[in-house]
Amino acid sequence: MFQTVAVPYWLLVLILLFAAVTFASHFLFPSVRWFFRRRMERAVEELNKRLDRPIQPFKLMRRQDNVIRLIYDPHVMEAVAEYARTEGVPRSVAFAKAKSYAREIVPGFSTAAYFGFAIWVARKLSQAFYSVQLGGGDSQTLRGIDNKSAVVFVMNHRSNMDYVLVTWLAADRSALSYAVGEWARVWPLKALIRAMGAYFIRRRYSSPLYRAVLARYVQMSIQEGVTQAMFPEGGLSLNGTVGPAKKGLLHYIVRDFNPTNERDVVFVPVALNYDRVLEDRILISASETGERRFRVRLREAAGWIWQLIWLKLRGKFHKFGYAAVCYGAPVSLQDFMTNHPNASTEALADTLMTRIRAAVPLLPVPLAAAAMVRAGGSATMATLLEKGGALIAEAGESRANVHLPEGRAETALKSGIEALILRGILEEKDGTIHIGPGQDSTLGFYAASVLQRLAEPEPEVEQTPTVEMPDASET
Repeated sequence: MFQTVAVPYWLLVLILLFAAVTFASHFLFPSVRWFFRRRMERAVEELNKRLDRPIQPFKLMRRQDNVIRLIYDPHVMEAVAEYARTEGVPRSVAFAKAKSYAREIVPGFSTAAYFGFAIWVARKLSQAFYSVQLGGGDSQTLRGIDNKSAVVFVMNHRSNMDYVLVTWLAADRSALSYAVGEWARVWPLKALIRAMGAYFIRRRYSSPLYRAVLARYVQMSIQEGVTQAMFPEGGLSLNGTVGPAKKGLLHYIVRDFNPTNERDVVFVPVALNYDRVLEDRILISASETGERRFRVRLREAAGWIWQLIWLKLRGKFHKFGYAAVCYGAPVSLQDFMTNHPNASTEALADTLMTRIRAAVPLLPVPLAAAAMVRAGGSATMATLLEKGGALIAEAGESRANVHLPEGRAETALKSGIEALILRGILEEKDGTIHIGPGQDSTLGFYAASVLQRLAEPEPEVEQTPTVEMPDASET
């Protein structure tokens, strides 16, 4: 029993390796995980003290635990049985498919990734590209909502910068859980976006089983009070206006809601606008061709990024103007269903989109573009300033959110006209300003946000117009 046994060197190494792995997996790793878990819990406790809406435990659960909880939910199991029956496949096959859908949808939130890396990058990118504005008084919107309520931000979709901008501006209030389309399911964005708490949704090729799994995940997260953010339009605006809502996610929330529940769901309309939309040429081209699948070549994107870096290094880079965010009047789902017992999801969606349109901020470039459209495509500077002044007066009467640098209409309009001339959208010749060759669609794209807002009736809810908005860094 105690005799020496000779073994080959390779076998000794293998035995020691297995022993080391066993020791690590049974003793070392659990201790290390416990140590870091405790540190994370303390960090979250401190973080929740400064957030208006603390991070919910559901969001902090391990991703695998949430996947298991989702696939074994009674509603999902019913959908699995129905899928197996209608498709004529074994329940094990249907269950495996549901499990793959759950793994695809469920995020794995990381506080370090969100409040460390993501917020820092969002702030730097936003400030690098734009002078960011937050509507005056909007910071009080969330603070007036009951902490027990689940908050859902519903936003118009102007640019992919929307994710970046709203993530940063809401950083001291809550951690947002975005519904992100299929475009982001590429390496390395997929892992990063999932770590930020976003969940992926298929807009095409979805089966009834997939929709059942997605619906149940959305409902579970709402029940747990997770703060959501979604774009009801379902995609980027191709013409510059706020389009109609696609009611999929809204329908999932409404279908599962009981007005007698202790936890209300409050929808917060959020309106965004830009002096320059980074993807404007791509969106305008998609509008003209009718093809929504945007194909951006990596070489072109890398070249554009390098050009910006080169301009920055030479000190010749100028910001793309203003980016602004304004909140609309919140909508309590409890109150809405109580006051409109027979109302459909379509009625709720229409209400939300109306409030988003009413809150859209009007910025210098869109105002200048709208003034040129009103002028018929050609005018002197004096005429453009006159048309723009009339637009601003009209916006004030309709209680629109108008951003005027330094509070002066003439300064705002001149800066907007100069930006359009610099990009070749407008041209100046012999004292007359006119639309550049082939730039009618681009001018209309930027004018649309102003013209649509002024065509809207006055908002039903009292909304104070914003004439001058403080810098987001100062609010």
